[in-house]
Amino acid sequence: MRVINITEKEFKKISHYIQANYGIQLKKEKQTLVTGRLYHVLTSNNFRNFTEYYDYLVSDPTGDAAGTLIEKITTNHTFFMREADHFHYFRDQVLPVLVETAKDKDLRIWSAGCSSGEEPYTLAMILDEFLGKEKKWWDTKILATDISNRVLDQAVKGEYPNEHLTSLPVHWRNNYFKKLNGEKSVLVDRIRNEVIYRKFNLMENVFPFKRKFHVIFCRNVMIYFNDETKLDLAGKFYHWTEPGGYLFVGHAESLNRDLCRYKYIIPAVYRKE
Repeated sequence: MRVINITEKEFKKISHYIQANYGIQLKKEKQTLVTGRLYHVLTSNNFRNFTEYYDYLVSDPTGDAAGTLIEKITTNHTFFMREADHFHYFRDQVLPVLVETAKDKDLRIWSAGCSSGEEPYTLAMILDEFLGKEKKWWDTKILATDISNRVLDQAVKGEYPNEHLTSLPVHWRNNYFKKLNGEKSVLVDRIRNEVIYRKFNLMENVFPFKRKFHVIFCRNVMIYFNDETKLDLAGKFYHWTEPGGYLFVGHAESLNRDLCRYKYIIPAVYRKE
């Protein structure tokens, strides 16, 4: 097996490209990880070193090279009911307020960095159960975005290994999933159809939305960003949040309360007043 090592200069160029385009900060200790994850890309394209690969990356007009890079570098780890207290707060504290205040029975929720769909589908199940028979009068479609085509393809299918569903309430598993076989289950159409999946890079200068959101979930995404990038993204989220709306971030994340315009509510939950 051919060994291709990355020099410090090459790592700096690639990590700068990733941060400039995707916001992800790769510290020096990630140098070995980058080498390992990109090794197959280099060998399959017959690049002799990372400089040749970088030149190919920045000159590729199709964007395919950049797409492959982000698939290799990003970590898409999630599961049903991750940080479950957020979902309980959404159900018990946020939804009762929004149901009373939302105009035209239109609830707009965005799952940013949705990965393989567990988060937006959980929100869809909560909405279905909370609204009950009234749901037919509501527009509760959830926008779910991610930068990875691979996880978006998985999410659209709505198929999950049965052992991944054990954290869900039994009645949810019975009502919202159909067994495909002994190993996998698929979400029923009325839940799958509640989520609209789109590829989107949170580093875009302009967010292409027409209306603001009542709730934004962006959990365990900003953990990979530096403080400046986090603050800039929080500012964009704030602009696209309805007054009285909420932002949920991951428990390992926090926003600078002195610089951020959101009001801190509880750990990892913020509100636009």
